[in-house]
Amino acid sequence: MTSSRILALVLLVVGLILLFFAYQSSQSVGDQLTEAVTGRFTDSTTWFLILGAASTVAGVGLLLFGRSASHN
Repeated sequence: MTSSRILALVLLVVGLILLFFAYQSSQSVGDQLTEAVTGRFTDSTTWFLILGAASTVAGVGLLLFGRSASHN
């Protein structure tokens, strides 16, 4: 297993964990109250969503395109 594939899997797992934390955070009473009043998630939930999505996309992209780029 190459180092780029390991990095891709780590990014994918970390991204999914962060998205799970974002979901859990968004279901909390405090976050739902903030969303009801302001129409937005709290800052921590937003950061979990952004970083989780970015890490997941980077992991999937590296898995799909990292291998072909390393063989060129």
